[in-house]
Amino acid sequence: MNIPTAAVLLVVAASALPVYGGDASLPRPKAGKVEIMRLSEIKPGMKGTAWTVFQGTEAEPVPIEIIGRMRDVWGPKQDVILAKMGGKAIRTNVAGGMSGSPVYINGKLIGAVALRLSVFSPDAICGITPIELMLEINDFDATRPDDARTPDKTQARNREVSIPSEMLAQTVSAGASSNLPRQVATMVPIESPLVLSGFSESTLREFGPLFQQLGINAVQGGAAGTIHTNKPAAGWEHALNPGETVAGVLVDGDKTVSGLGTVTYNDGKRILAFGHPFFNLGPVDMPMSRGEVLMTLASAFQPNKMANATDIVGSLHQDRHSGIMGVLGAESDMIPVTMRVRSLDEHEKVSREKDFHFNVFVHQKWTPYLMMLTLYNSLSQLNEFADEATYRLSGKVEMNGHSQISLSTMQASGEMPMPAPLMLAGWFGDKFNRLYLNNVKTPDVKRVDVTVDLLPDRRVATIENAWVATPDVRAGDEVPVKVFLRPYRGDRLERDFTVKIPAGLAKGEHRILLSDADTVNRMQNMAGSMNRFLDVPQTVSLLNQERTNSKLYVSLLESSPTAYYDDKTLPSLPSSVLNVMQAGRASNRSLFTSPETASEQMALPFDYVVTGSYSLRIHVK
Repeated sequence: MNIPTAAVLLVVAASALPVYGGDASLPRPKAGKVEIMRLSEIKPGMKGTAWTVFQGTEAEPVPIEIIGRMRDVWGPKQDVILAKMGGKAIRTNVAGGMSGSPVYINGKLIGAVALRLSVFSPDAICGITPIELMLEINDFDATRPDDARTPDKTQARNREVSIPSEMLAQTVSAGASSNLPRQVATMVPIESPLVLSGFSESTLREFGPLFQQLGINAVQGGAAGTIHTNKPAAGWEHALNPGETVAGVLVDGDKTVSGLGTVTYNDGKRILAFGHPFFNLGPVDMPMSRGEVLMTLASAFQPNKMANATDIVGSLHQDRHSGIMGVLGAESDMIPVTMRVRSLDEHEKVSREKDFHFNVFVHQKWTPYLMMLTLYNSLSQLNEFADEATYRLSGKVEMNGHSQISLSTMQASGEMPMPAPLMLAGWFGDKFNRLYLNNVKTPDVKRVDVTVDLLPDRRVATIENAWVATPDVRAGDEVPVKVFLRPYRGDRLERDFTVKIPAGLAKGEHRILLSDADTVNRMQNMAGSMNRFLDVPQTVSLLNQERTNSKLYVSLLESSPTAYYDDKTLPSLPSSVLNVMQAGRASNRSLFTSPETASEQMALPFDYVVTGSYSLRIHVK
């Protein structure tokens, strides 16, 4: 944000202005219609009162003195009021979580505390968003801002490592990047602390840089588990008076993620808060709760309220540049998630188990990242990540109106510069990322159920060699084959099986391909990823067709082309048919082709992460 030079000088000069003491006997503001004072009526030197919570749930008065007016801060003809806070704010400074604190002059509401000096200010200088700007937030406006703060906006910079998803690339590169936002001495929006309760320090260490790149101050909270439902609690009708703490809830249950700020306006049904965007998502459907402030941390660098979200009382419907708008008593849909994490001994008996139950905010860009974040945290709460461990995931995603999605994979630490749990979380989040990238219709996820087993050794095996009894075969024969896999440690693994040569297979040279899941999935995944107009059923079909990496796949390769189109595989196509399909396809729908057709013959289960491939040549007489 560019601040005029004159405005910066005004900030510096403000430190000499006195601020009168607060009047503790002032009546706390209540819900209902309130008279407003327009920006044109506000003059330097006017004295007023801001209301905010320093501890507990009740708002306290803070004296305010108007310094002047900063022009065009939020945009053309969108000014901000510059002021100096007194009272307790002299010690705490303008703290994170004060966003939205209502300011009154002579009983009239002028706006919300929304900005502060970015670093090391000895004075509690704040910027106030005029109430006129906040009242412009329209409940029926469905437009989505281009500059929404969503996790996909971070740019991955480290492309040298092959990792399971673009999402994980962005998370890892955020931690590796030295180009994090730089703090400069100017007015900036007050961070609304994103409080993560029930999350480990290692989770904040891994994901904190991603939030930081988005301009979000993620902090570790206290005990989670206060909120167990997205239904409004009893007494919601009298909740969220001006000056009280409000939270937007992204995750609730055994662990919570919530963004905290202060209520500016409450007309009895609709509330306005923050005075600046939360994520600037535009129209949203996010649970809205009360909040309790444990303490307000005084700091010249980064003062913050330490608080917890408490009871759900409504739903946030708008997240705009001048604030957020919520409706009391409204209910937001969330995705119920059950995560079961078990530690197994060498005999695969459960030695330790934890169950986690929570709900996740529904949003195209945020839901996949929240799934990744919560899975990683669930794993970190069971065990310190060991290099020799292997993580085996199984589960399902139940859909309303569609088939369920089956989940199955294994991850083990190897040569990758990141732990297996982070790899597993990236794989898990990527499934939801692909589901929610659907541009045709928002998926309706009913529930998610996942079990992760922690195995005490590194179970990785690479396909090393294979042998066929005779390379000369006839159509209809059953051919004995032996395959050898090299595990991370221990003796070589051997497996004998027979391949049935199809009766109609043409004479000549062919190949038997022994491969891992990535090799078999590659072409179909490319076809699906290039088409952004897949509907939900097609996306679900593609996800369910993916092979799991704990099996070895045996395929027979023929010299005839295969086409991959949306979620469909069309093998052994005649050239004339393929030419017609390529000429008639829509420009926005990708058609991938392979010169060979792979007919999958069988899948051999291994309780290992299987990697690599090997082919055997055969001649059909």
